[in-house]
Amino acid sequence: MYHLGPMELTILMPCLDEAETIERCVAEAKGWLERNGIEGEVLVADNGSADGSPELAERAGARVVSVSAKGYGAALQGGIQAARGKYVIMGDADDSYDFSQLGPFLDGLRAGHDLVMGNRFLGGIAPGAMPLHHRYLGNPVLTAIGRVLFHSPCRDFHCGLRGFRRDAVLALDLRTTGMEFASEMVVKATLNRLRITEVPTTLSKDGRSHPPHLKSWRDGWRHLRFLLMYSPRWLFFFPGLAAILGGLAIGALVLPGPFVVGGIHFDIHSLLFASALIVIGYQAVIFAIFTKTFAIAEKLLPHDPAFESSAKKVTLEMGLCFGFGLLLVGVVLAVLAVIEWARQSFGPLDPTVTMRLFIPGMTAAILGVQTIFSSFFLSILALSRH
Repeated sequence: MYHLGPMELTILMPCLDEAETIERCVAEAKGWLERNGIEGEVLVADNGSADGSPELAERAGARVVSVSAKGYGAALQGGIQAARGKYVIMGDADDSYDFSQLGPFLDGLRAGHDLVMGNRFLGGIAPGAMPLHHRYLGNPVLTAIGRVLFHSPCRDFHCGLRGFRRDAVLALDLRTTGMEFASEMVVKATLNRLRITEVPTTLSKDGRSHPPHLKSWRDGWRHLRFLLMYSPRWLFFFPGLAAILGGLAIGALVLPGPFVVGGIHFDIHSLLFASALIVIGYQAVIFAIFTKTFAIAEKLLPHDPAFESSAKKVTLEMGLCFGFGLLLVGVVLAVLAVIEWARQSFGPLDPTVTMRLFIPGMTAAILGVQTIFSSFFLSILALSRH
């Protein structure tokens, strides 16, 4: 027996030209509310339909709000803002989800969870309901990436049927307007340590005759792009660290002299390659710090006490000292190279000898200049926090 309460639930449906299915979806959702005695509403967030969908939804008993900003995420954001329920259960208006089986979602919310995700792979996917490249490539791969990058418990990142506490999701300050909104909600809920659970749900073949609004490769890329941008560690830091370590390892082998493996000779050309790896990797690590600092300041990412504590300990003066130290090392090595040239009366030199001084010297100088400029830039970013 469901508890009666003042506007406990809003069933939210984003809509764009769904005249073929909107009435059926609204009637199904209203019927479920009435059968279970739930004080709630069916809300349709119309995103500029030109086929009479809003009128059909109102005739079926839904409240309709018009959202002018285009996009799946924009429609849902407008709907969440307009919702009157304490809880919101959102689902597509194409008749692919069963709005008469929302009990597990509401039960999960009443049990104290902030986000209750549907899982189509647990509940069942009807034949023809999901393209094969979505079922076996797109959804599994993007979900796996999201789980690795953010340690999310969700195993179906892109299920369109999900329930959440309205105030909890509004506090996440969701910003994306496209299909990647589905990923943003899961990622930010995970990063902000909301209570998340999953329930099985079914997916049926949609009831519309026109092509779906989802564009596989475009929207797949938007999801992947979002996941990477919200994880500076994986986008910048770890690749950068790997490049630095690889460059140092190669440099250590060839700096003393030529190195031969299986008849293959590694010499100053490999040393130059190692230098490039170190410089690129160092730049990527700096980008990771920039991105994390900016994202926290702009509330794109939640506060990270460990990162922010470390950032406060590294002052502008410390960065400048380290940068000028590297620059000094570079200058000294360059001077040694010039001295060696002078010993040869400024005549032709053996590059296999002098470049072993010049390449590390220029590498250290470049890293020093990067460190100096980066220290000033991070100090500028820190001003917004103060």
